[in-house]
Amino acid sequence: MRSESSAPPARHDLESRPKLILGVSSTLALAVLVAVGFMVFTAWNQSHWWRLKADYVFGWLAPFFAGYVIYERWPEVIAASRREAISRVGARGFLFRVVPWAVATGGALCFLLGALLLAAVGATYPTSLALALGTGAVTLGLIWLAAQAVGADGWGVARLFVFPALVWLVSAPMVSIVENALSLFLLGKITSVVFFVFESLGMAIEQQRNVLVLPLGEVGVAEACSGIRSLMGCLFAGSFLGAMCFDKLWKKLALIGAAAAFALLMNLLRSLFLTGWAYRYGPQAIEGRFHDWTGFAVIGVTTLGLLGLTQILNWKVTFRSAK
Repeated sequence: MRSESSAPPARHDLESRPKLILGVSSTLALAVLVAVGFMVFTAWNQSHWWRLKADYVFGWLAPFFAGYVIYERWPEVIAASRREAISRVGARGFLFRVVPWAVATGGALCFLLGALLLAAVGATYPTSLALALGTGAVTLGLIWLAAQAVGADGWGVARLFVFPALVWLVSAPMVSIVENALSLFLLGKITSVVFFVFESLGMAIEQQRNVLVLPLGEVGVAEACSGIRSLMGCLFAGSFLGAMCFDKLWKKLALIGAAAAFALLMNLLRSLFLTGWAYRYGPQAIEGRFHDWTGFAVIGVTTLGLLGLTQILNWKVTFRSAK
């Protein structure tokens, strides 16, 4: 009997295999490339605010952090793109087919609106917000659809790009109506707490709205003291550390929540310190760089606290059974 030798793979089988670029299908690679293009445009738009507003100077780190997260997670992207999609039927399956299209389409329309506003009125807060929202939605939607097109779990791949897609929402100024309302709320609370603490200690102090009258002069709790600068900067740091240090969603959300809490607490301590310094040496002693550097110190100390919290959340407690 003549043994059959193994036949070489048919030409049509070779041609049917998806072409790989950097370990993923060309479809997914193209979607990622398009998403990066949206991010580059959004970063260029937001650089206007990073230059003008000291509160958002940390935004210069956003493109580098986004690129680093994509680079660091690329092996996970390759692995996720090679896992077959979970079969979903009924309403759940319908949602997983419709949602990515809705997200990508909505993102494209939002980005188009931002581009039209940019061309018509120039760089404004609503323009940057529309571009950031559009970039985030387009990135997640396109990658989700591209992964589904090659038979992979679309959301399983897209979720790896959540930080690069959404970081632009915290690296640019908020819409004025939201920022002003939040700033006024925080100003009122900080002024009231500082006044209560000093009055409880028996120190001579008087509150007139957002102005504290001290023996050596008046100290106005200005907008810069509201904590917006430290809040946005700490949320930026917390979201990056959460993306890099944790896989579980609850840990990421816990770190972002802790970042907001740390920022508000540290800013309150800063306001107490500045008021105490002005009480002792006069309001002129806290002007200029002294005032600004204490604000940057809040972000630095909070970041160190978040680094410590990441270690705590990663602790694994084991119990030995008694013999």
